[in-house]
Amino acid sequence: MEINGLFSSTVGLLGKSIDLRAKNQNLISSNIANAETPNFTPKTLAFEQELQGALKNRQAIQRTSTPNARHIPVRNNGTNSAVQSVTGNVLETPAKTPGKDGNAVELEDEMSKMAENQILFNASVQMLNKKFEGLRTAIRGTM
Repeated sequence: MEINGLFSSTVGLLGKSIDLRAKNQNLISSNIANAETPNFTPKTLAFEQELQGALKNRQAIQRTSTPNARHIPVRNNGTNSAVQSVTGNVLETPAKTPGKDGNAVELEDEMSKMAENQILFNASVQMLNKKFEGLRTAIRGTM
């Protein structure tokens, strides 16, 4: 049984968010590592808009797949595949004023991007952990 059939769609969404944030962290780390490489242009992974679009698309499909908004959909109808297919776009994010060697990395910018990405990654991991704690509590049958 695939994970989407066993757990709520939130688990799939959080898992995808964690994967994409890890990829973004690698790109930011690469930018920092190349801060002194001549003619290097920093990159970032843009995925938030794409992920939100997939989520809205999934919700629209779920609303139209049931006769009443309060009904639970009987099957997945591939609605989570839109979220799982999000890969993000690698974008070049050069500094406004590159150095004399053509390097466009601003360390302060990259460090703040790394901190923000890490905070959002940790928040997603914590929410996923809470989902699994709730599932564990339901299985044990204790509060």
